[in-house]
Amino acid sequence: MSNQSQSDPIYLEIFKNLYQFIAEQMGITLQNTASSVNIKERLDFSCAIFDQQGLLVANAPHIPVHLGSMSESVKSLIKDQEKNLRSGNVYISNNPYNGGTHLPDVTVITPVFLTSDDPKPIFYVASRGHHSDIGGITPGSMPPHSKLITEEGILFDNCLLLQNGIFQEETIKTILKNNPYPARNIQQNIADFKAQIAANETGVKELYRMIEQYGLETVKNYMAFVQNNAEECVKKAINILNNGEFTYTLDQGLQINVKVTIDKNNRTATIDFTGTSLQADNNFNAPKAVVQAAILYVFRTLVKDNIPLNEGCLKPLHLIIPEGCLLNPTYPAAVVAGNVETSQVIVDALYGALGVLAASQGTMNNFTFGNEKYQYYETICGGSGAGLNFDGTDAVHTHMTNSRLTDPEVLEWRYPVILENFSIRENSGGEGCHKGGNGVRRCLRFLEPMTAAILSSHRVIPPFGLAGGEPGKVGKNYVIRKGGKLEQLASTAMIEMETGDIFVIETPGGGGYGFKG
Repeated sequence: MSNQSQSDPIYLEIFKNLYQFIAEQMGITLQNTASSVNIKERLDFSCAIFDQQGLLVANAPHIPVHLGSMSESVKSLIKDQEKNLRSGNVYISNNPYNGGTHLPDVTVITPVFLTSDDPKPIFYVASRGHHSDIGGITPGSMPPHSKLITEEGILFDNCLLLQNGIFQEETIKTILKNNPYPARNIQQNIADFKAQIAANETGVKELYRMIEQYGLETVKNYMAFVQNNAEECVKKAINILNNGEFTYTLDQGLQINVKVTIDKNNRTATIDFTGTSLQADNNFNAPKAVVQAAILYVFRTLVKDNIPLNEGCLKPLHLIIPEGCLLNPTYPAAVVAGNVETSQVIVDALYGALGVLAASQGTMNNFTFGNEKYQYYETICGGSGAGLNFDGTDAVHTHMTNSRLTDPEVLEWRYPVILENFSIRENSGGEGCHKGGNGVRRCLRFLEPMTAAILSSHRVIPPFGLAGGEPGKVGKNYVIRKGGKLEQLASTAMIEMETGDIFVIETPGGGGYGFKG
């Protein structure tokens, strides 16, 4: 099997699954070897393999916002370091202006060489993990009120993590320490970096096994065939879509405008964000790679065939994202909420423009707490939106996040908190012919003083219903002090918690679809 110009349908299915299997094996290694609760328990990580040009070939079903943007990080490495790439070198990056999402999401990239003497890599593998803390002005590196990227943590831009197979521990530690807002748990960062290296090594070994069995040319050819197949599947999906546009307003008054124009002759779609608000002086700016990830996710979900999410899905799509707007900010704009919040909004705006799905809860409800000893981050589930022939789902992570919530036993064992209540928020989903999913209520009691922060959306404007369906209920954030006093909090807030205080998060419901008969 070599130099094929056409794919064999049976081999296409085999290779499609093999590539995905490799990414899944990488994920298992990462989960088993990681140190932080964030990666080990919440599974806030993603693994994928890329071709010689850095194009996404296949991934495991991890975090959509990571997967659709990681190829930009790999392409950035190729552009910056192409002449310096060597066997035994591994690189680290979290630069939001070079394919990153936000600073806590750190990508480890391993170039794959056929032999140690080869001048150019044949493939790349990468793993992206959300680190519990990477510095910044608040523990957990998700500051609600950052205005500059420097306030959100430490920025790595294609730095060497391994050189000639040697872990650059002292260099990395120096970078993590020597910063106006240094990392708070460097040993945990180091442990998770090593876990990411191990995950990548699993991917490299599995790719070598494929090459040994099928030959390099066949493995390369089917990487292209798998992408071509995804492109054709997206073109089929585009064929049944119609033009549409949507304006989505965030709690802060910022707007996302999207216009989708379908060209049925060429089976392509133009997605135009002209008219979107200019980049903001808050942290809801979404890097361009995040926007690409959201678009990739939406069009992949419209495909009925079982295909890996990959670069081929983007080929029939023409993107217009004006530079300097909320969805294509310039350095040094803060971006920490752009990855987690604005990404959700982009997805819902696209579904709204296409008329296929009411709004989900439209937020990840990012909750962090910590001090110099502890740092914790979680995203909290809510309601999903209803569609033409289905109800929304209660208490799920929607769209661009796919992480777990930490088991209560692990949470209470690792941190000085008690989970007082975690329950479905009844009647928070929007009414309609099909009802939106319900959000949840989550209450944490603190057993020692800590700084807590919430970074959320839809506390002012409800998630929209579609085709006559009702909107979902807005979420709420508040603190019940030990003496019983209640303090209401905004969509984004930071507050000092004392022993005995309870932080309450009520997440939004999804929108309903269609008039209720």
